[in-house]
Amino acid sequence: MAFELPDLPYAHDALASKGMSQETLEYHHDIHHKAYVDNGNKLIAGTEWEGKSVEEIVKGTYDAGAVAQNGIFNNASQHWNHTQFWEMMGPGTGGMPGELEARLKDGFGSVETFKEQFSAAGAGQFGSGWAWLVVDTDGTLKVTKTENGVNPLCFGQTALLGCDVWEHSYYIDFRNKRPAYLANFLDNLVNWENVAARLASA
Repeated sequence: MAFELPDLPYAHDALASKGMSQETLEYHHDIHHKAYVDNGNKLIAGTEWEGKSVEEIVKGTYDAGAVAQNGIFNNASQHWNHTQFWEMMGPGTGGMPGELEARLKDGFGSVETFKEQFSAAGAGQFGSGWAWLVVDTDGTLKVTKTENGVNPLCFGQTALLGCDVWEHSYYIDFRNKRPAYLANFLDNLVNWENVAARLASA
């Protein structure tokens, strides 16, 4: 099926007071994400992947042994990654649901330790990539990092939370201060109810 650019689940300026400006979302969603959609549609046209879901394409085109992934994978995976990313953030001020907090404490010792590990993963990802909180194949919670567009689907994991650490995600607002961007993401931008819903259905 053709890729489609989803609307943001909030206005472009809805996260500005929380550290992600309208300009960032206009560039990131309207230009960068749209490019993955447009390029992906061109690349899958006339191929075996044309009628497949994004998830099927990501899993089917990922090459674990490749130094660099192929164009279909890169665009499909980044389309999927960004679709999740927009949903994982929000302008609300709701706290962390109790079940999620309990699972984080059980898995990492404390919520603060989870945040430290997540921030370290994002800051330590050399070059472009993502930091993730996932349900691993054994059912445990795990913090991971991936390069470029690689994501948890490639490893049979369920993504609960992901943070884009490509520079286009933070350079307008934070310049080269990736650790500050990650701290702000966790403290001000995450839609914890969305994360909890993903955990409940994992």
